[in-house]
Formats: sequence, structure tokens, C-alpha cells
Amino acid sequence: MTKTRKKYSKEFKQKAVQLSNVRGNTQQIARELGISAELLYRWRKEMKYNPDLAFSGNGKAQLTAEQKELARIKRELADVKMERDILKKAVSIFSANDRKSTNS
Repeated sequence: MTKTRKKYSKEFKQKAVQLSNVRGNTQQIARELGISAELLYRWRKEMKYNPDLAFSGNGKAQLTAEQKELARIKRELADVKMERDILKKAVSIFSANDRKSTNS
């Protein structure tokens, strides 16, 4: 038995957060809205952390330009490290073969 996931609009989330900030009783507001209190707490945290990018949709966090650049640089660094390791192994293999051929 699978449980279908409910989707809430950005406006609904924003109004729920505003209501919880004004009234203060998050548990009661969550019950009135038919959502879990944990979900409302998560929405509040998301709005507090980055209100411009909050509730972007589809469960994927929206990143700022700096965060996108940092992620790109980290991927590039990982690629460069992998290339370096491959080249190190290739050099050691070829140098080992050269020693074997000169010793015989």
C-alpha cells in the first residue's frame, strides 16, 4: 500500500508560515490546516533561511549563484583529481614496463 504524497502550493505554504508567525501556536495551526506540525516547522525554517528561494517546488533546493558556482567548482575539482590519479597509475605502469625490458 503506497501513500500518495500531498502537494501544497507556494502560496499555501507562505500563508501557513505567516499565520504560524502571527499566532504562535504552531501545533494548533498545523491541526487546523490538516498538515503535520513537523512540516510546518520545516516550512518556517526554509522561509527563515532563504525567503527568496523558499518553496521552489519539486523537492529540489534552489541555489544562489554562489552556491551554484561552488558546486560547479567542486565537480570540476573531483574530475581533475580523478584524471590525476589515472595519470599517476599510467606512469607507474609504463615505468615498470620500461624497467623490465631494460633488465633482460
